[in-house]
Amino acid sequence: QLQLVESGGGLVQPGGSLRLSCAASRFTLDRYAIGWFRQAPGKEREGVSCISKSGDSTNYADSVKGRFTISRDNAKNVVYLQMNSLKPEDTAVYYCAAERRIGRCVLDFYEYDYWGQGTQVTVSS
Repeated sequence: QLQLVESGGGLVQPGGSLRLSCAASRFTLDRYAIGWFRQAPGKEREGVSCISKSGDSTNYADSVKGRFTISRDNAKNVVYLQMNSLKPEDTAVYYCAAERRIGRCVLDFYEYDYWGQGTQVTVSS
């Protein structure tokens, strides 16, 4: 199966930036739409951003629109989530996921087939 590994999380002050990476093993990511999701303690899993298989469409949750940017580099087999102007409410474990059946950008977690283990993002002063 496709294996995904997230990296780039850590502790950052409010207003700071982080770039998360989602790397694939064995198989190429260009066959999949990729989504970023997050889950904070006591909250449900939330769709943050996604990018279509072709890379020509993206989508963002209203809470991160204008602050986060998703992109993919198929040559490196990596999808990125650039996070700017971070807020304490962005604190969560962030997961990347791959979807192969639909191929378009969706923020519904149940549509995704493969998941990474997550990376912790903590925004605190």
